[in-house]
Amino acid sequence: MVLPTFRRAVETMNPKRDRIRIEIYPASGNGESDGLRRQAADEAVVALARLIGRQIAREQFQRRMALERKALARAKAAASSKV
Repeated sequence: MVLPTFRRAVETMNPKRDRIRIEIYPASGNGESDGLRRQAADEAVVALARLIGRQIAREQFQRRMALERKALARAKAAASSKV
């Protein structure tokens, strides 16, 4: 079960490159069970892992595309020098 407010926050996240802030909140005394807090923490960790994985995939894709563009440029240069 994903908490609706947490899902909305993750879906609307925009990267902020100038600062990173991690806030830690103490356990509240409002009767929130330990299991619910752990579940929320687990969901946060999974969401963070997904974001990191997507960023890694983007970077790998960009490197691969750059290599393909270089290879294509070299092939064009070699073909035009033969003509």
